[in-house]
Amino acid sequence: QFRLVESGGGLVQAGDSLRLSCTASGRTFNNYAMAWFRQAPGKERDFVAAIDWSGVVTYYADSVKGRFTISRDNAKNTVYLRMNSLKPEDTAVYYCAARAGQTTLLRTTPTLYEYWGQGTQVTVSA
Repeated sequence: QFRLVESGGGLVQAGDSLRLSCTASGRTFNNYAMAWFRQAPGKERDFVAAIDWSGVVTYYADSVKGRFTISRDNAKNTVYLRMNSLKPEDTAVYYCAARAGQTTLLRTTPTLYEYWGQGTQVTVSA
């Protein structure tokens, strides 16, 4: 079993920053590409950012490019999402996800990720 636990969400004002963390346990962390998705009430789960197993290759949704940064620390089994210049439309539950494979081909489709965390709420007020 590969367990993912997110933390770092909260209530912030527009323009503020947050850093989300997702700590993994139960499997070899650097055998997995990692991603962040988000889901707002009544909407589908959307891709936010992904990072390959080594931390070298990243990919972002257009809506967050230039504001969010994904990174990972394989020694700590943790992936991060640094979110700057937050907007009210960033409000959602943020999930981390893992996809097996030491590949640089990053996926944006939720169904291609095998493991998921429970999510952490991010609320951005205007």
